[in-house]
Amino acid sequence: MPPESPSHATDRLDDDDYPAYTMGRAAEMIGTTPGFLRAIGDARLITPLRSEGGHRRYSRYQLRIAARARELVDGGTPIEAACRIVILEDQLEEALRLNEELRRPAPGRSGADS
Repeated sequence: MPPESPSHATDRLDDDDYPAYTMGRAAEMIGTTPGFLRAIGDARLITPLRSEGGHRRYSRYQLRIAARARELVDGGTPIEAACRIVILEDQLEEALRLNEELRRPAPGRSGADS
């Protein structure tokens, strides 16, 4: 497999969904342990991708989700409940984004109906 061009590799690292971080680095970045990342994976909050060698890899989006779960757990919420809360928060954010998108007038149309 030919090496990637530097600009293509940089583009991938800018992608929120690109699994760029190892478990150790991901845990370090959000101030937790690899065991916590495994636990939220077992709870199906996030599903890390696997490298060719079978190692877990995390994206920036997954790290934001994991960090939010960690905040809740640090505040005393049981891990299963924290995972469910984060899932519901994420679903609500997506629904609000879609709702806002659907409310915008289509290009070339005025906001008022005739």
